[in-house]
Amino acid sequence: MADSQASLRRNVNVLGSLLGQTIKDHHGEEFFNKIENIRQLAKAARAGNEEDREVLLDQLKGLSDDELVPVARSFSHFLNLANLAEQFHGVSRECEEAFDVPDHVDELMVRLKDKGMTNEQIASSISQLDMELVLTAHPTEVSRRTLIQKQESIFECLTELENTCLSQRRKARLENRLQQLVSQAWHTLEFRTQRPTPIDEAKAGYATIEHSLWEAIPAFVRSMDERLEEHTGIRLPIDAVPVRFSSWMGGDRDGNPFVTSKVTQEVLLLSRWVAADLYLRDLKPLIGELSMTGCSEEMKQVMGECREPYRAVLKKLRERLRHTRRWCENSLVEMADASDIMTDNQELIEPLELCYRSLKEVGLGVIADGPLLDMIRRAHSFGLTLIKLDIRQEADRHTAVLSELTRALGMGDYASWDEADRQTFLLRELQNPRPLLPNNWQPSPDVKEVVDTCRVIAREGEKALRAYVISMAYNPSDVLAVALLLKECGVDFPMPVAPLFETLTALDGAADCIEKLLSLPWYRGYSANGQMVMIGYSDSAKDAGWMAAGWAQYRAMEEVTEVCKKHNVNLTFFHGRGGTIGRGGGPAHAAILSQPPGSVNGHLRVTEQGEMIRFKFGFPDVARKSLMLYASATMEATLLPPPAPEQSWRDMMDQLSRDSLEVYRGMVRGEPEFVPYFRAVTPEQELAKLPLGSRPAKRKPDGGVESLRAIPWIFAWTQTRLMLPTWLGCGVALKNALDKEQSDTLKEMMKQWPFFKARLEMLEMVFMKTDPKLAEYYEDRLVPTGLQHLGDKLRMLLDSAINSVLELKGGSELMSAHPMNKQGITLRNPYIDPLNVLQAELLYRLRHLEEDKECKNLEQALMITVAGIAAGMRNTG
Repeated sequence: MADSQASLRRNVNVLGSLLGQTIKDHHGEEFFNKIENIRQLAKAARAGNEEDREVLLDQLKGLSDDELVPVARSFSHFLNLANLAEQFHGVSRECEEAFDVPDHVDELMVRLKDKGMTNEQIASSISQLDMELVLTAHPTEVSRRTLIQKQESIFECLTELENTCLSQRRKARLENRLQQLVSQAWHTLEFRTQRPTPIDEAKAGYATIEHSLWEAIPAFVRSMDERLEEHTGIRLPIDAVPVRFSSWMGGDRDGNPFVTSKVTQEVLLLSRWVAADLYLRDLKPLIGELSMTGCSEEMKQVMGECREPYRAVLKKLRERLRHTRRWCENSLVEMADASDIMTDNQELIEPLELCYRSLKEVGLGVIADGPLLDMIRRAHSFGLTLIKLDIRQEADRHTAVLSELTRALGMGDYASWDEADRQTFLLRELQNPRPLLPNNWQPSPDVKEVVDTCRVIAREGEKALRAYVISMAYNPSDVLAVALLLKECGVDFPMPVAPLFETLTALDGAADCIEKLLSLPWYRGYSANGQMVMIGYSDSAKDAGWMAAGWAQYRAMEEVTEVCKKHNVNLTFFHGRGGTIGRGGGPAHAAILSQPPGSVNGHLRVTEQGEMIRFKFGFPDVARKSLMLYASATMEATLLPPPAPEQSWRDMMDQLSRDSLEVYRGMVRGEPEFVPYFRAVTPEQELAKLPLGSRPAKRKPDGGVESLRAIPWIFAWTQTRLMLPTWLGCGVALKNALDKEQSDTLKEMMKQWPFFKARLEMLEMVFMKTDPKLAEYYEDRLVPTGLQHLGDKLRMLLDSAINSVLELKGGSELMSAHPMNKQGITLRNPYIDPLNVLQAELLYRLRHLEEDKECKNLEQALMITVAGIAAGMRNTG
């Protein structure tokens, strides 16, 4: 462990020194010394030196407007390089023993055998593994692609430098190349000057696939295959697809007016173009490799007498892929002739598998299991559409469509009907063969947009689209309404319709909603005995606080699992997790293992968001190990599920939830000065103006904090280091339980219940990242005197919460059981702290700027601090 950490520190120091040299070369020795002095003061202040802290604050407050950007960039760049070093550390050969995530799979297989599972049972469970990771744009990746590419090159240099056989000249060239890349990054604008469009966001997702996941997917399946063979002697079938990727980029129109039916159509075409292009790149070397002549009878029957049959098959496939790519290009301009383009995944898979079977049959299995097998696995995972697109829309938008339609038809106002009347109408129309939409109907623009989207779904079909997610769903009619709109627009396949339960009320009613749906004969036929249910972590935590929301999510999953089991329906939970703890984020392995028993069942569907996509999947080796981590956790949660909670534990969680909910809502909703305090002390209002993503910060432009999206709500508090949405209410709830001498029950839950243990460990991580002094500095600089008493109360609640967790743990230090993670946070603090102080100063200057005065420097520096703090905290809001 010590040696592993030494190598991490060495790479951090190397990259930090290169950055220092770049700063010195560009800004001079005097400026570099100023940066170094700020860093040393921040380090001393973090160690408790109050005198140095005051000097630090004075220095940062005294920076001129011209100095703000380069100072902010210095610390932000270092944090990005530190993240890069840590990502590399996780996959480096030198640190393999400490960070070999695939050992989770090895260790799990040993445990499964110890539990009496046969080789065949283990092989079957892996073959049926079904993980789907859904890329979303929010919070968007703020770094420009050109900067990310430089970071990728730095990663490659670090990898090559690990080679102990390098000559001194080659090593010197690589070190010089590192200096060039760090310097290039410094001299490159970090961010876009304009908001990205949904198309831009989709292209960023495709770039992650092209530069990382395209290589990582077959490498991951190969790793699983190797481990399975080592432990059981059984190989994975070549059509096993343990993981797929889907996307919300260009399909998520919930509160985003810029995602239109035309945007969705364009995104789907671009996705098909990228897929065809990537397969064509694979085919070029593969055609060169498969020059052998011996083939199977099956191959001869298909291709006839042919000197190089494999090349002939692949060249034919290449021609069809070229034609498909050209069609996509032309269709982006105007609808093109679609004859002879590839539309069915089997058209891609069959020629490849024909070559595979033939090579195996004639004794050339060693060749078959090379790049050809990798391409087959890509074809099964990505298909012809690269990634399937989800559509997401608010329930109210569907109600508005049906309301306008029923009024136009003289049938009354759908919006005014109760749930029973809505269901009666919807079921009648769903089973009625005549069309409901009149040909001459002229709907309003918003209604037309919903209908046009459904027509795009009808045109593109189930090969390109995955699920229709309904935000703010509560009732069966919310699901049936979507099914009716899809039917009326010509959708002829049973598209999964996933209600998203994302408030406390919705979670509490989730099981009843699904029970009523599955009791409808028409719906059972439509759903083909399958049901997807999405659990919303962000909005439920914003609504009820993290503790109460977490328990509501757990109960909802338990109850929905039982309902689907009773109806013999195959259930897939779709977890809408974000990067931060407050949005359902945190260590993936622990999160999956803490789900209710029976709720995973071989299926995992989860969102991967914004910058977390780069952190988890930005490099092929990092992505492969992330996928191994997900696979081991999904298998373990399925085959070795955690215990069902004891009644005493459930009673305790009910009590903790009630107490935390009362405190959370009492502050957020009941304290009349809370909203003004929030808006003064955090950068919430400024975040909305920065070009950080395509979506507006609020669902309703004229709404208050209640209409604020969960992402900027949590992001804003994370920036100030108070992290309020995660812990508010938790501390009081735990203290109440400890005061009632219920610590024995709590400790029992910590030891025996993964759900509770994971939550306390996540709280510890949040507490490690909080800094009451920095939060107080934001307050001193930005909040009117009359509101500052709220900050005193909040910091007192934070202190009490930390003490309660430490008392329950029986220790004096946070994260004592996770020293490596703790060290990572400690390493970053001297670089994040100056950015926090700078951000408070920038907010002060922007808010006190004279009207019409130039503020470009201030806004650029603010954006750098936002991204730098997010990078340093290692998860975004």
